[in-house]
Amino acid sequence: MVEKQNPPEVDRVAASARAVAARRARASLKRDLSMRVVTPQTVLARAFAEPSSAAGTMRVTDFLMALPAIGAGKRDRVLEELGISPVKRLGGLGSRQRTELRAWLDERFPQNTPRSGRSRLLVLAGPTAVGKGTVATHIRENHPEIHLSVSATTRAPRPGEIDGVHYFFVDDAEFDRLVTEGELLEHATVHNRFRYGTPRGPIEKALGEGKTVLLEIDLQGARQVREADASATLIFLLPPSWDELVDRLVGRGTEDAEERARRLRTAKGELASQGEFDFHVVNEDVGTAAREVVALAE
Repeated sequence: MVEKQNPPEVDRVAASARAVAARRARASLKRDLSMRVVTPQTVLARAFAEPSSAAGTMRVTDFLMALPAIGAGKRDRVLEELGISPVKRLGGLGSRQRTELRAWLDERFPQNTPRSGRSRLLVLAGPTAVGKGTVATHIRENHPEIHLSVSATTRAPRPGEIDGVHYFFVDDAEFDRLVTEGELLEHATVHNRFRYGTPRGPIEKALGEGKTVLLEIDLQGARQVREADASATLIFLLPPSWDELVDRLVGRGTEDAEERARRLRTAKGELASQGEFDFHVVNEDVGTAAREVVALAE
């Protein structure tokens, strides 16, 4: 009789560490889904392409519960409608189940069809702390062919920011004058505190000279630009994950706890609006994200 041998202790420890890492990866992915950092269609595509990944090993029940406005009752009805067992994992779905789940997602969470045309007016927006300013600065320093618009704002400068380079820092009276005299292409109040706006003159001058113009603005401003110029190319900058977005905001150290909480609440709403944009760029590496943005110019 052959005696059964237990695996060495080092193998058990390694297996336990891998299991913990896998659970954490799935938990992080579920947060990304619930915060809309990633679309459910993207998670589904990852699961089908790599069944052993965090997406592929996620239970269908957990996947559905991470989606907006899906409770336990709705989850169970969807599973019954699609003929999917509650114990199934995304990567283990059959071909029919995959097709029907994808169709259900496309109906409930429709995605924009990518624009076929490009414009010389690029609008870069995204949630707070995603790094819009950092990417825009990289473009200014490394792509001189791109004219980077400088916004006006009523907030105070942060350490290292230079008036006229990063922003035009103005008081409320001057901002009111810019609005009244029609000198702003767009303007909005952000985080219920400060006002931001894009001076119209420099943009019209640069476009008239045949240059590509990049506006780094907030969601409200991006919507106003789209209304003013339907041909503008809207680009949404995404964080690699929700956890990374929180880490960046906390690590920045420029806001107190109350302000951070307010900005994170705003970020959740901003992420939910990414479907309004023509293109999405993930800011995992600043240089790579900047090149992807520049590549979207006409």
